[in-house]
Order: sequence, then structure tokens, then C-alpha cells
Amino acid sequence: MTDSRTPCLIGIGQRTWHTDEVGEEGAPEPLTMWEDVARAAARDSGVGAAALERLDSLDVVFCQTWQYDDPPARLAARLGAEPARARYSGIGGTTPQVLVQDAAARILTGESDLALVCGAEALATQRRYKRRGERYPYSYQPAERRPYPWEAPFHPAELAHEVSQAWLTFAIFDNARRAHRGRGLPEYRHDLGEMLAPMTEVAAKNPGAWFPIARSVDEIIDATPENRMVGYPYTKYMISIMDVDMASAVILASEATADALGIPAEHRVYPRGWCYATDPTYVAEHDELFASPAMAASAGEALRRAGITIDDVAHLDLYSCFASSLNFARDALGLADGDPRPLTVTGGLPYHGGAGSNYMTHSIATMTEVLRDDPGSYGLVSGVGMHMTKHVYGVYSTEPGALTPPDQAGVQHDLDATHPPRPLLESAEGEATVAAYSVVHGRGGEPEAGVLVCDVDDGRAYGRLLDPNALASVEEHELVGRPVRLSPQPTTLPTGDEGVVNLATLI
Repeated sequence: MTDSRTPCLIGIGQRTWHTDEVGEEGAPEPLTMWEDVARAAARDSGVGAAALERLDSLDVVFCQTWQYDDPPARLAARLGAEPARARYSGIGGTTPQVLVQDAAARILTGESDLALVCGAEALATQRRYKRRGERYPYSYQPAERRPYPWEAPFHPAELAHEVSQAWLTFAIFDNARRAHRGRGLPEYRHDLGEMLAPMTEVAAKNPGAWFPIARSVDEIIDATPENRMVGYPYTKYMISIMDVDMASAVILASEATADALGIPAEHRVYPRGWCYATDPTYVAEHDELFASPAMAASAGEALRRAGITIDDVAHLDLYSCFASSLNFARDALGLADGDPRPLTVTGGLPYHGGAGSNYMTHSIATMTEVLRDDPGSYGLVSGVGMHMTKHVYGVYSTEPGALTPPDQAGVQHDLDATHPPRPLLESAEGEATVAAYSVVHGRGGEPEAGVLVCDVDDGRAYGRLLDPNALASVEEHELVGRPVRLSPQPTTLPTGDEGVVNLATLI
């Protein structure tokens, strides 16, 4: 018999407010969206309001659209619930899975019996209001403006070289992977298109997807006025879309509570293993710019705790903010080219839509539906946070099993010992070797600057390449491994402080 403390997912709710359906007024405010999907999850459980009235734990995923004075308290009041524990999360693509696995761990130890995790974004609606010069009438404004909850300070070297946009940093990682594999530049971009095109087909069949449009390889990778190059090798159709109007929620219960509520056995989906781990914070600090040791470690630990291997997993939803997060995950999991398993059940962040920090709640909810339709199978979801820094994996199945939380501290200790960060220098002068790079393109599609990660004698340094002829050449011929000359120049950082930018020239 299943242990009475075993955690299981008993209810899921998702909704997308498509622009053509809601009109100019747009989606409701996030608080209403949270309530909507929480009640949908309660209905999905089969017991309705009873699944909300008994909540003892409530987690709300950080919302970029609007900051309420007390988000979980406002939602609890809407739901008529009085949870003993109510929290508002931090940021990052790993957040929902971390909240779910932490809720599962509390259920396992008897600290909780019934938990809700939910999130929402109305960023598309907010953008439309701003374009009209209007302010959306949100409720419960906080007494004072809160700073964005960045988890680490900005590094002066990254500020000076404008290494801040995720489409740039993840492109840098993909270019490093391409060079490590010895793949030609046009061939590698075609590989990316072949990986992403099937995801658009999944999105096209998902009524909740923001872009339910199937696209060919050429449509995805060819730079056009509608699909401009953003950061080489990525076009617009290859990067996550955050400005969406969507919400999702999941309800977890102990096996005993699920029995007491009368949840049918075939409706329950069980967390079977999970793990969270981190790589170094700053891009240039990553010792291996072409891979993620933390991905491999967290995925391996999650699968071990589930008692399976990747060959036993039937369904995947790999975090797909950019192609490098998919490629790094495929490498970490040992998924060979030509593996028949789709990489997503939702359509992925560029096509389903990546709702701020909340995408994984959609991923987990959709995976729950998939597993209910394929009882006995296993599903694996993954998340990536910040600039390829935070990683999480979760394994789920309709079949319960012995569950023990992972040794996350031990996993992280081994990672820190075997993959320490490279020293990151603010200033470097003289000859250096390019370890990775990308080319930033303007809104008109023209190349504006190259951002380089360079190996120097004392560690790593960023470089900025501005010569137009050089920028054109490094999108046709490999730059990784080539020598460049760095010349430090004073600059003013966005903070107003004095900094240094290392101007690069090809040798």
C-alpha cells in the first residue's frame, strides 16, 4: 500500500487569455487570474471548493506584471482559505518546480496536507495599456515601491559590456557548444531549427499556446523583417516570449488527504524524484561554456531518486527559453540526435509562451494531463533560472513509489569542488583567446556589436567587438579559439559608476 504521507498532484488549472478573444480590455489583473486557475484546479480535482477550504499551504509565484501589498493573503481571501503557511516566491525559471517539490517534501514529513502553487502574468495586456498611454487599474497597491528581487548583484564587467539580456547570454553558450562540437556555423543554425520546428507543432495543437502556429525550419532560422536576427545565432522566432496573458495552478495533497477527499486513484500524479543545483552566477565564470555540470548533476539525482534512467522516461518538457537550454539539457540527459521523444508537452517557451517565472507551473500541469492519459509512464520536467545559473529537474508518474528527498547539499558541494568559477576580470589588456561570443543585432536587423568571453592569463574577461567587417565575418567563420587583442577603455556604467570596457580587435 502507498504510504499515507506520499504527496500527489490532485488538481490542475490553466488558462490563456488570447488577445483576439479578450479585445482591447485585455486579461483581468493577476489576482483575478490566480483565483480563476486555483478554482479550475479545485474543479479538476473533482471535489471543488473543498480542495480550497482545507488548504494549509499557499505559494504564489513572483508576478512581474504587478506587485500587490500582500499577494498570498489577497488570494487566500478570494478563495475563502486560511492556510497556516502563505508565501510569495522569488524569481527564476526554476521557481514553480522548486515550490512544488518543497511542498511535496513538507507533505512527506507531515508539515502539510494540502498545498496550492499558482502563478500568472498579464504582461501582454499591460503592454497594450502602456502603448495607449493608460495605466491598468490594478488593486491593492503596496505602500512603497519594491526593488526587483535580483538574487545577485550586477557584475561591473557585465554592466560595462552590456552582458545582461538573456537572449545574448544564452546565445553565447550555444556558440560555445557549436565550437566545442566542431560544427559549421550554418549547419549548426540548421540543427537549431530542426530541434525547434517540432516544438511549434506541439504548440499548434495546444489551445493554451500563445503562438499556436506550426513553422518550418527555414521559417524559424531565416532572418526576415518579421523574424529579425536578435543575437547570433538566434532570430526572434527562436527566443522565449514573455509578454503573454496566462495563469496556471496545481494542488498537492498527501495520499491520506486525497483518500479523505475521494480523489480517484487514476486522477493522482506523484512526484517521484527531484533535484535543484546551480552553476556559477556570471557567464564568464562558467568553466565549461559549452555545457552545464549542474544540469547533469541535478538531472542524475532526480532520476536516481525516482529509481529510473532517462530511457524509462516517456514524456519530456525541457526548459526552452532559448535553444542552448534545450541543447545543454539534451547533453546532460544523454539524448542523442534523432531521439523520437518530443522535447516539450506544452510547445515550449518561444511558442507556448514563457509567463515570467511561472512557465513551469504550466509545464507541470500539462505533464499531469499527459501522464493521466498514459498511466504508468514517467514524465520529466526541467527548469533553468537566470543566465544558465539555476537548474531543477522533476520526475512524475501516475504510479506511486518510495520517495526520499534528494541530497541537494551534497550534490552542490561536489559541483562547487569540481567546477569552481573562473576568475572574472573587469579589465584585460593584450592578447586573449575567444572562448565564446555572440553578435548583437539592432531592431533593424543590422549587427551592432560583438560580445566576447575571452581566456586571459589570470582568468576570463569580456571583450566588445565593434568593427563592421569583423562582425560580418564572425557570423560566417568560427571565432571561438581565435586570438584577439583587448584594449581597456574607461566607460560609465548604467549605475553611474566608472567602469572599463575591453575593446577587441581580431588578430
